[in-house]
Order: sequence, then C-alpha cells, then structure tokens
Amino acid sequence: MAEQRSDTRDERDAGGDSPGSRNIRRRGVPDDVARAWDELVATARRTVADGLVVGTSGNVSVRVGDTVLVTPTGVPYDRLTPDDVTGVDLSGRQVLGTLRPTSELPMHLAIHTTTDARAVVHTHAVHATAVSTLVSELPLIHYMSAALGGPVRVAPYATYGTPELAENMLRALTERTACLLQNHGTITYGNTLSEAYDRTTQLEWMCQVWLTASSVPGLSPNLLTREQVNEAGDRLRGYGQPG
Repeated sequence: MAEQRSDTRDERDAGGDSPGSRNIRRRGVPDDVARAWDELVATARRTVADGLVVGTSGNVSVRVGDTVLVTPTGVPYDRLTPDDVTGVDLSGRQVLGTLRPTSELPMHLAIHTTTDARAVVHTHAVHATAVSTLVSELPLIHYMSAALGGPVRVAPYATYGTPELAENMLRALTERTACLLQNHGTITYGNTLSEAYDRTTQLEWMCQVWLTASSVPGLSPNLLTREQVNEAGDRLRGYGQPG
C-alpha cells in the first residue's frame, strides 16, 4: 500500500490527471465549466499542433451561460492545467481565475455579445495571414466559401487588442462566421469549439488553394461566381446525416 500511495503522489506531483488530483484541482468549479475548460485547452493546443499559431499567438474562447472562458495571455498552452480556468462575464470583468485573460478579449466579447456564438477561435495561420495582406476579400476559389456565409472579407488593420480592431472585425463578420484580419490572421465562430475550429481550418485551406493557384506564372485561377457559391450554400444546408 505504501508503494501505491507513492505512485499516486508522484503522479500528482508530476502533473498527472488521476481522478483524485482532478477532483482536488476542480474543487469549487462547476462540472460544465470544467468540461468546457478541458475542451478549450485541447482546442488551443490543437492550433499549435496543426501549425495555425506559433507559441501563444492565437486565442480561444467558449461561452458557458453568461461566463466566457478564454485562454490567458502569454501562457504556453501545454502548461495550462485545470487550476488555470480563466473566465470573464459579458462585460469583461474577470470572474474566474487569477491569470490575465487574452489580450484579444475585446474581439471575443464583441462576437459573444452580438452573435449567437458559443465558441471563438483566433489564429495567425500562415496562408490566411498572407492573403489578408493582398486582398480585401478572399477570391471565390472554392464553393466552401458558402459554408462560412459567403465571400470571406478582410477586416481593415488595427492594433491588436483594441476596440477599433473589434469593430472592424464585426463589420467584416456581417452575415459571416469567419473573416480575415489584415496583416494579422483569422477569426471564426460557431455553436461549438469543434465547429469554430473546423471553420478556421477550412478558411486556411481555401487561402492556401488560392495562393497556390495564383502562383502559377502566366495563368490566373478560375473563380466561381456569387451565384455558384449561393447554389452550393443551398446544397450544403442539407449536407451530412439527419439530426
């Protein structure tokens, strides 16, 4: 029994996630918040693993009731634990945790308070950021633009973390679930973190396709018309399994 206690203590000291240590760390945090935080951290780590951000350059949020859980500023995602739950109310007042929320909180709150979003993903994806420096709207290179609400706009540049950037972003997001941020990156939202993340990867892929096609000397990529994209959008609404 002494050896078993030693193993449990070593696991806890090493940051293991045994049931006992998990309960200790989550004491006082509602189960739905704890589950949402786990998913948020996993999504943030995925942005790094998939090459959509470098270091802590992106951020993620998810809404639970009137609380918005957000990644904290300047903390590598692989160091986040259940103890680090960081949350604000819809006015931006911190209500959970001691770590400072992401510097991009104004963008996240702007989406959470003006749309039906439950989750937001912001990245500095390479191809999407490159496209944001070239055009004011992603050319209609693929019909999956329809899955994001239509042609993806580029929000004019403003300093990160400012109300001006949040305002520019909201205009670009009108009737859309994704936009590019000029000389900055991407932002998407959805009903779930999975949906928001999928929209981010779809946007990055379309940007990569357009950049690749545009790089062929002497040729210009064929683009779809808005009518063709709208028709695809009608079909996409019935895509997938029922229910």
